[in-house]
Amino acid sequence: MSTPRSDRMTLVAFMQASNVSVFSGSWRYPSTAPDYLDLRYYQRIARTLEDGCFDLMFFDDRLAIPAIYGDSVADAVKYGARPIKLDLTAILGAAAAATDRLGLGATYSTTYYEPFHVARTFATLDHLSGGRAAWNVVTSVNDAEAQNFSVDAHSEHDRRYDRAEEFIDVVTKLWDSWEDDAITGDKESGIFADPEKVHALHHRGEFFTVRGPLTVPRTPQGRPVIIQAGQSGRGRDFAAKWADLIFTGDPSQKAAAEHYREQKELVAAAGREPDSVRLLPMVYVIVGETEQIAKEKEAIFLNELVHPLASLTLLSEVTNHDFAGHSLDDVVTDELIDSVSGIRGLVQGVKRHLGDQPLTLRVLANHRATLLQGPRFVGTGAQIAEQMGQWFESRSCDGFVVAATHFPGSFEDFVRMVIPELQQRGLARSEYSGTTLRENLGLERPACAFTAATHEVPAGV
Repeated sequence: MSTPRSDRMTLVAFMQASNVSVFSGSWRYPSTAPDYLDLRYYQRIARTLEDGCFDLMFFDDRLAIPAIYGDSVADAVKYGARPIKLDLTAILGAAAAATDRLGLGATYSTTYYEPFHVARTFATLDHLSGGRAAWNVVTSVNDAEAQNFSVDAHSEHDRRYDRAEEFIDVVTKLWDSWEDDAITGDKESGIFADPEKVHALHHRGEFFTVRGPLTVPRTPQGRPVIIQAGQSGRGRDFAAKWADLIFTGDPSQKAAAEHYREQKELVAAAGREPDSVRLLPMVYVIVGETEQIAKEKEAIFLNELVHPLASLTLLSEVTNHDFAGHSLDDVVTDELIDSVSGIRGLVQGVKRHLGDQPLTLRVLANHRATLLQGPRFVGTGAQIAEQMGQWFESRSCDGFVVAATHFPGSFEDFVRMVIPELQQRGLARSEYSGTTLRENLGLERPACAFTAATHEVPAGV
């Protein structure tokens, strides 16, 4: 059955369980709330997002303080460059308790976790939230993360994706290891569940040996929603095969439209319905009661809040390269690009912004740490709704990942000033249509792989 494209945009709120938003200077903004170590902070934001009928509250994650720059965490700690990353399990549970319909997503690494752990975590969240869980599949970033998990260095890019392919295959089979009707709960007969409908995996692969079955029955969504954001060729192929939501980072509408077309072709080539997979670029939204107020806010965020060394610290983190021996005014040469893994895509994106201007490390790092790295919608609620609508209706995207300049004010302003304008244009919902995240996204509930007649699996516990 084909899935028609929705006539309203998918909206995801990009969160951090941290002292900052994606914008690393946000902790300095005067109205940023300081209680990010309190569960009620995340519950307040979740309720705001649900009031705005967002599809999903999504948490990014990293498994280390940025420590590549100067082989030290000192500058990340000193300048507040994302040194805090709370474990997401408790936060997602608290957000689930504070809301009824809002989707709840989180990043978990396929490089440093185990399939059984991830499968159980998200299956539990899906049950306890009534079917609202989503997992963002990542292969992690750098050596600092590796060294927190008894490994000296981060593994090579394609090798990480080899592991990720096997990892997600095991996770989805674990999610399916209980058939939907396995539990009978017959108190009179004393039969709790049918053992013929609870399946062991007996998986033995290159990276994992997993007996199964999972200790959590099949969930309200069948399987939690899968998110992926790989930008490399291998990453895009992986997303085409597995993802329900694909997060993108295109710097302009032209680039986004080209990416949209190419990725949908990859989805079709993987044997899936293209409109069943949503492409969502990350954008910054700065809204004001007037255009002038919005532009004044933008100037503060761009020019005043991020320390240059914080920027360089984060550039070192994402590229897994120590820039401590460089000057901020060093020009980014072809030789540097060739010597630094992971920098080429970032450089290409920034050059689309700059045109023929010389690219220095200062400019490149600022793009990584400030609002310069992605599209910005700046203006009144009506102006921003018009810009978002133009992207959506021209098939440059299926919606947006809205990145906050600061918490909780960015989302409060968006819900108060932008959402009503989107609703008036018929681009955003006024109420939730279902109870699960898949229902609200308009995605089908996947069938259990173990009940398919062509899928031969060993049965029994």
